[in-house]
Amino acid sequence: MEGHKIRLLNYLKKHKCITTKQAIDELGNTRLSEYIRQLRKDGYIIENEHQKGKNRFGENVWFDKFVLKEN
Repeated sequence: MEGHKIRLLNYLKKHKCITTKQAIDELGNTRLSEYIRQLRKDGYIIENEHQKGKNRFGENVWFDKFVLKEN
């Protein structure tokens, strides 16, 4: 779906980064890694930053934040 990819790119250009939770909550995108893969294939440099946080049960979890780097 081209719409999801364009919305994601616009979001990254504005905010510079996104997590899976943000993609679901703000873009309605449940396949973030697929659209990140497509943008990388299109030549965009997007890096993963590992983040530590807590889930809703107070347990420690790790997740990725995807960061758009300037070309």
